[in-house]
Amino acid sequence: MRDLVPFLKWVGGKRWMTWRHDWLFPSEYKCYFEPFLGGGAVLMHLQPRKAVIADLNVDLIEAYKAVKRDWRQIERLLAKHQRLHSHDYYYRIRATHFSERTEEAARFIYLNRACFNGIYRVNLKGEFNVPKGSKDAIVLDDDDFGSISQVLRKCQIVAQDFEETIAMAGRGDFVFVDPPYTVKHNNNGFIKYNQDLFAWADQVRLRDCIKDAVYRGAYVLLTNANHSSVRDLYRNLGAMHQLDRASILSASSLHRRLSSELAITIGYSAMEPSSAAISRVRAAQAVR
Repeated sequence: MRDLVPFLKWVGGKRWMTWRHDWLFPSEYKCYFEPFLGGGAVLMHLQPRKAVIADLNVDLIEAYKAVKRDWRQIERLLAKHQRLHSHDYYYRIRATHFSERTEEAARFIYLNRACFNGIYRVNLKGEFNVPKGSKDAIVLDDDDFGSISQVLRKCQIVAQDFEETIAMAGRGDFVFVDPPYTVKHNNNGFIKYNQDLFAWADQVRLRDCIKDAVYRGAYVLLTNANHSSVRDLYRNLGAMHQLDRASILSASSLHRRLSSELAITIGYSAMEPSSAAISRVRAAQAVR
């Protein structure tokens, strides 16, 4: 089974983790749950037989629903955006909303691909306000909306708080939890710099939800910042793994630094990486 390339760019995406650390995922489970969907890299890697995928971002969720419902129309609309794409066209579409759901979803995907670094940001009025980026490719060579739609047809897709999603998981289910966080301030000011992304009170609430899910018999893989406050929050709850990667925050590869993130497996024994996984990690380290 080949990995599918996510159709959205998303800050904090986990495609790098599916390449280098797929040993973290359980090989068998009943239903897959993902309460912070984002770009869906892990979903496209696992391609579960049954899933509940969710996010609080309604526009994001509507885009997934549209690809599930009518991926051919999404492709046609993106081709139209590609033909008309320009500096002025980007800002005109950014200021426009469509009443038809599929058109609005295609607008969301177009803006995601044309904006600066795939950032999703809205102003106080709830209006998307990210400037145009430097890339002009709207239709991509690795687009495979048909296959992605097949995966999404096995998913229940909902816009809701993470607590509601995790509460649905029970015995034998697998929950992948990737809350918003930045690793830029892993060593200083972590809580301050992450407060606007995901408040510390929500971090505590998330921990409690995970504990309840594990008590019901679910398996949980959590990713988070590799910071002492997070390690203390989950102390004695599961096995902790430091995942190193090259930072992609800098536009120049010369200025990219090695950063680390934390993965915590809870509710099942941490699996030893396979020889193939170890070989991939060593090859990647050799390239660095």
